[in-house]
Amino acid sequence: MLPLISHWLTQLVISSSLLLIIAFALLKINRYLRQQLTAQKSLVNRINRALPQTQCGQCGHPGCLPYARSISLGEACNKCPPGGIETILELAELLNEPVRELDPAHGQFRDFCVAVIREDECIGCTKCIQACPVDAILGGPKFMHTVIETECTGCDLCVEPCPVDCIDMINQLTPSLSHTASLYFDKHSSSGVNS
Repeated sequence: MLPLISHWLTQLVISSSLLLIIAFALLKINRYLRQQLTAQKSLVNRINRALPQTQCGQCGHPGCLPYARSISLGEACNKCPPGGIETILELAELLNEPVRELDPAHGQFRDFCVAVIREDECIGCTKCIQACPVDAILGGPKFMHTVIETECTGCDLCVEPCPVDCIDMINQLTPSLSHTASLYFDKHSSSGVNS
């Protein structure tokens, strides 16, 4: 009986040792993977902070965060027209890559603009509200709509769906956008254009 117990104890010690080695290896693998995931998330966050947060989709992604994830996985960082050359330079430095010109398939650089709705022409269809990726447009069905100037990212996704073409993109060249918008409307009102 003693040899049987001895054999059984030997098997138990060997099995326990193997389980302990496997558990230790899994712990090391888990720690390594968590570090890699944290580093990847950190890189994605840094890339995302460098992007302009217009959520315009010109890069081919539904927003800046999905584009940041793709960049972190090796996609080119030169597909963001709203970010301008500054964004391309910042991303190239962050990723330690050569600076490339903007990919023309994704648009051209332009000045920062915001949407302005000519409210007296608005029919309240809500198509612009549905198109706005940052909820910068207020209004309801059959009611006039307006743009929250401080929230507008200038993506111009609201312009195309407007059936009455009452949305204009104006350059934000002055410190106060409200002042810019009032100048825009004053100019169009005085020139006889129905604003």
